[in-house]
Amino acid sequence: MLDVQSFASGQWIAPGAGSRTIASAITGDLIARAGNDALDVQAMLAYAREVGGPALRKLTFHDRARMLKALAIYLMERKQTLYELSYDTGATLSDHKIDVDGGIGTMLVFASKGRREMPDGHVFLDGPPEKLGRDGHFMGRHVCTPLQGVAVHINAFNFPVWGMLEKLAPTLLAGVPAIVKPATATCYVTEACVRMLLDSGLLPEGALQLVSGGLVDMLDHLECQDAVAFTGSANTALVLRGNPKLMEHSVRFASEQDSLNASVLGPDAIAGTPEFDLFVKEVQREMTAKAGQKCTAIRRIMVHESQIDAVIAALSKQLEKTTIGDPRLESTRMGALVSTSQKRDVLEKAGLIGAEAERVFGNPDDFSVDGADRNKGAFVPPMLFYCTDPDKAHRVHDTEAFGPVSTVMPYRDLDHAVALLNRGKGSLVASVITNDGDVAREITLGSAAFHGRLYFNNRTSMTEATGHGAPLPHMVHGGPGRAGGGEELGGIRGVMHYMQRTAIQGSPDILTAIGRQWVPGATEISDRAHPFTRTFNALELGETFNSPPRVVTLDDIETFAHFTGDTFYAHMDDGAAKANPFFPGRVAHGYLLLSFAAGLFVQPDPGPVLANTGLDNLRFLAPVSAGDSIRVRLSVKHKTPRNEEYGEVRWHVTLYNQNNDVAAEYELLTMNAY
Repeated sequence: MLDVQSFASGQWIAPGAGSRTIASAITGDLIARAGNDALDVQAMLAYAREVGGPALRKLTFHDRARMLKALAIYLMERKQTLYELSYDTGATLSDHKIDVDGGIGTMLVFASKGRREMPDGHVFLDGPPEKLGRDGHFMGRHVCTPLQGVAVHINAFNFPVWGMLEKLAPTLLAGVPAIVKPATATCYVTEACVRMLLDSGLLPEGALQLVSGGLVDMLDHLECQDAVAFTGSANTALVLRGNPKLMEHSVRFASEQDSLNASVLGPDAIAGTPEFDLFVKEVQREMTAKAGQKCTAIRRIMVHESQIDAVIAALSKQLEKTTIGDPRLESTRMGALVSTSQKRDVLEKAGLIGAEAERVFGNPDDFSVDGADRNKGAFVPPMLFYCTDPDKAHRVHDTEAFGPVSTVMPYRDLDHAVALLNRGKGSLVASVITNDGDVAREITLGSAAFHGRLYFNNRTSMTEATGHGAPLPHMVHGGPGRAGGGEELGGIRGVMHYMQRTAIQGSPDILTAIGRQWVPGATEISDRAHPFTRTFNALELGETFNSPPRVVTLDDIETFAHFTGDTFYAHMDDGAAKANPFFPGRVAHGYLLLSFAAGLFVQPDPGPVLANTGLDNLRFLAPVSAGDSIRVRLSVKHKTPRNEEYGEVRWHVTLYNQNNDVAAEYELLTMNAY
C-alpha cells in the first residue's frame, strides 16, 4: 500500500485521519491511501503568501520563464516513472503521452512565450500609453502586477499531470505560488510529479505545495489576493463557487466543468469525401482516448440526415477495432475507467441517455477484455447511441456520461445544426468537419457564443491538425454556461488570470519609471555619444539622438520611383495627386522617407549594433513634398535581453518636417551586443 503524502509548509506529511484508499482501475486491488484532515491549512496559506510569493516576485518574468523551461526539461528526463505509475489509472501509453508529454509541452510553451512576449522585468504593460491631457503632460497606462496571495488549484482525476502543469505554468510565470489539490483517485501520479519538481531544486521555497486528499477548510481562509482554479463536475463547482468567504472577499474563481461537446459533419462532407473519413476517425478517437474521460471528448455527434446510416456504419466499424484490456499490453487500444465508482456513474448516465436514444454499438454486459478481469476492473466498452428526434430529447443535451459514450443525431440544415449545437448550453469545444468556408462562417456566427473553442478541420489542415479534443496552450481553454464560464491557457492571457490590471496615471516620466519603458514626452538623455556606439548594457531608457535635417528634392522622388518601380500617381502626377484629398500635390514615398531616416541616424562603423530585425507600428502622419526637409529623433524605448551574447533594443523613431510636424513614427528593433 503506497502512502501518498502531502507537501505542506516545506514538509512531507503522511496520510492520517480522514485518509481514503485508492484502488487499481485494472484489478480493483487497493494500491494506495491518501488524505490527512489534520493538515494546517492556515499555515500552508501563510507559507505561500509570506515565503513563496515574495521569492517569486523577486524574479523577473524572464527568470520565471527560464525556471519553467528548466523544470520541463527535468520532468522530460524522468517521464518514464510517471508512465509506469499511470497504468493503474486505467490509461494506456498513448493516454500517458497526452497527459505527461502534454503537460511538459505546455510548460515549454509558457516558458517560450514568457521570454518572447513579456519583459525582463516585474511589470507587464497592457496596451500603449493614453494621452489624457492636451499637451501630453498627463498620461495613463494599464499595467499588470502579480497577485500577492496564493493560487489554489483543484484538479480532476483524468489528467493527473497535465491538469496540474497547465494551471501551474501560467501561475508561476505570473509570480504567484500555488497549492495543488489533485483528485484523490489519481493523486499518486501527481504526487510523484510534484516530488520531481521539488527535488529539482529549481523552485523557490514556498512556490509549490500539494494536498493529497481533502482541502479541509482551506477555502474558508482565502482572501482578496488569492485565486481558485477548479476542474471537475458542475455540482462540485456550484458548491465551491458558493463558499461565503470566496464571495465575501471576491476571490477569483475560474471553473472548467461538465461540457456536452459536439462535432458536426458538414453537409458537404458526404461518404467518400476525405472529410467524411476524417470525421469518423476524429469521433472514434475522442470516444476512446482516455476511455472517453476527457473534458473535451465528443458527446454529441451531429450529421446531416442523409448521412446518418453511413456514419453509424462507418463509426461502428472503427469502434469494433478498439481492443479493450490491461493498458500495459501493447495490443490494448482502450484501458479502463479510473475506478469502479466512475464505471457505475457512466453506466447510470448511459441509461438516462438510453431512455431517449437507441444503443447501436457496444453492450456493457457483453464485451471482452484482454489480460484482465472485466468484473474486477473498471472496464466498459465504447457505446454509441442514435437519437432519432433530437428536438424532443433532453437527456442527450444535458447528460454527460464521462466515459466512451456518444450520441449520433440528425440535422435537417445548418440552422438546425446550429440550434442543436446551442442546446448544449455552453461547451469547451465544438468541431466542424467541412471543406466549405461558408458552412464554417455560418456555424461560427450562429454558435460561437456558446463555445470556448471552435475546431474546423478538412483535407487541407488534417495533416497538421492536433484534434478536436486537444487544448493547446496557445489558445484559450474554457467555455460559457454549462462549461463553467472560465478560461485557462490562451498564452499570456492565462498568465493575466493571476495578475491585477491597474490603471496608472501620471506624467510621462512617472509612467516611464513604473513600466521601465520610455514614454514620449519623458526626459530625454542627449549628452552621450551616438547611441549606436554604446552597448546594450550601457544604453539607458530615453537616450536620444537628434539628427541634422535633410532636404527632400524632386530628383530624390523621381530617382526612388524609377529605381524601385513604385510610380504610384501621388509621387509622379501633380494634378492627380492634388485631386486626392490626402495630398497637396506630388509627395515623397513613405519608404523613401524611411530610407532617408536610416541614413540620418545610422552610425556606419562596426560597433555593438549587430542587426536591424524589423520595425513595428509604422504610421505616416503628414505628407512630405519636394523642397521640404526632414529630421529624425531616435530614442531608446525598451531593452530586452535575448541570450548570452546580445539583447533587443526597441527604439522610438519620429520623423519631423521643417514645421516640426510629425511626418512618420515607428519603432525600430535592433540586436545589440552586451
